[in-house]
Amino acid sequence: MAKDAGNIERISGPVVNAYLPGARLYDVVRVGDAKILGEIIKIVGNTSVIQVYEDTSGLKPGEPVESTGQPLSVELGPGILTSIYDGIQRPLKVIEEMAGGVYITRGIEAPPLDRKKKWAFKAVAKKGDKVKYGDVLGTVQETDLIEHKIMSPYEGKIESISSGEFTIQDDIGTLSHEGKKYPLKMVQKWFVRKSRPVIEKFPPTIPLITGQRVIDTFFPIAKGGTACIPGPFGSGKTVTQQSLAKYSDTQIVVYIGCGERGNEMTDVLKEFPHLIDPKSGKPLMMRTVLIANTSNMPVAAREASIYTGVTIAEYFRDMGYDVALMADSTSRWAEAMREIGGRLEEMPGEEGYPAYLARRLAEFYERAGRVRCLCSDERYGSVSIIGAVSPPGGDISEPVSQNTLRVTKVFLALDASLAYRRHFPAINWLKSYTLYSDSLEEYYGENVSTDFTKMIKNSMALLQKEAELQEVVQLVGPDALPEKEQAVLLVTKMLREDYLQQNAYSDVDARCELKKQYNMLKTITRFGERMNASLDLGVQLKRISELKVKGTIGRMKEIKDEKEFEKLQKEIDSSFDDLLKR
Repeated sequence: MAKDAGNIERISGPVVNAYLPGARLYDVVRVGDAKILGEIIKIVGNTSVIQVYEDTSGLKPGEPVESTGQPLSVELGPGILTSIYDGIQRPLKVIEEMAGGVYITRGIEAPPLDRKKKWAFKAVAKKGDKVKYGDVLGTVQETDLIEHKIMSPYEGKIESISSGEFTIQDDIGTLSHEGKKYPLKMVQKWFVRKSRPVIEKFPPTIPLITGQRVIDTFFPIAKGGTACIPGPFGSGKTVTQQSLAKYSDTQIVVYIGCGERGNEMTDVLKEFPHLIDPKSGKPLMMRTVLIANTSNMPVAAREASIYTGVTIAEYFRDMGYDVALMADSTSRWAEAMREIGGRLEEMPGEEGYPAYLARRLAEFYERAGRVRCLCSDERYGSVSIIGAVSPPGGDISEPVSQNTLRVTKVFLALDASLAYRRHFPAINWLKSYTLYSDSLEEYYGENVSTDFTKMIKNSMALLQKEAELQEVVQLVGPDALPEKEQAVLLVTKMLREDYLQQNAYSDVDARCELKKQYNMLKTITRFGERMNASLDLGVQLKRISELKVKGTIGRMKEIKDEKEFEKLQKEIDSSFDDLLKR
């Protein structure tokens, strides 16, 4: 129902000026005879400035504009999972059917959630119960993997509630508060630009286990933490994010294709429905929401897609789930803001980006976190945000990369040269960093081993030493180095090829558990220690490099059983013992 009505005054690309008295900031409006969706982003007197979420070509001054009186919101309820939405939560499959093909007409509208499908609702709350906001009223088995918890949108007393088969619009019960009765439904709405409330946000003390050794060991991400993956074209940003989506220890994945090229998003849309969740053997889409907004779609919807995705992620977090949100890429989101800012004739900041770029990025990443959810029982959930950044030419000195680095705690520097050498994941261990290491030390000590952190620091020191030695090697060759330094190159080659590299096509090596990571690093460390001790006793490095156990270490990626690592470490010891006896 329209709350206010007016007329178009001026059109400038995706921005429309309209005479709309009584309108409010961030209200959603319908623009023109085609009723194209837009959002009020600025008000000057009775003139509203609207960013339009579809193509504005063909609109004329004088056409009607109507305000819905509601801010941009998302529908939250059963049916979100397995869905593919655009940036403003329109279901793309439904729209394709309505349009009769892939060419979608303007102004087409479809509800985000199926209004006809019936869900089996199992009530948990009972008549007479007093509930608070966020308390679970009942559950719906949305997919084979995820139980959808229907949470109370109000505080009050349950007057009636029943189990059964319901659509999302059916009343499942009633609730009274201060003498008024409210109907309870399985669907609720939430404003996308406002984060959902929590009781408490916790410090980052639990790691997000990704199964990628270079990340979990050297650059760990905390559960509820933030990470950025900048890199040039072809370095593997999208592949890295897909690996994190598939293998990280989270229950829900929200993947936002924010302004990436159409062919990349097409690959995601084709591949994700066929990916198998390694933990359950079921399709990964059963716990995934895809938001597709490619670079040839309207820029304003690209800006909204980030907020749509993070709001859906917060909703599942409030159920007590751990959620991984992938944003690919925030550079395109920033470019959308730059274009809108230019149309609004705002004073530009560095490289033409709006002056508020840093604040917008901080507000987005700030919505990550591991929290105690707002409810009467003890329920904990998390949203971990991993954002890809696509700097022009791979130059991370540009504003989007630099402002992202200021607010994220993990920097995974993708390197095109590593990708060209077929070293995957192509994360440069010398340029990347994490600020979570200290806060996660206690977890690693209690759940993996007390010496794991020490081994990680020693291994990183060796890799940094190798980088220094490589400069000398390029000048005089490796044979000119002392044997001790040649030994460093031998161990770091093992670290690079046998530890940091992972084979995404191997069922065993694609995901590596923390305990296996520890055993692999311990094996290489044991070899390095025995090698240095043997060199001190006068053994030649050439004889050490000919040991057969080196080949066994190179195949340890495929080891499944922990006892096999114990055998391998004993084999290392016996090989060096035999060497010293000769």
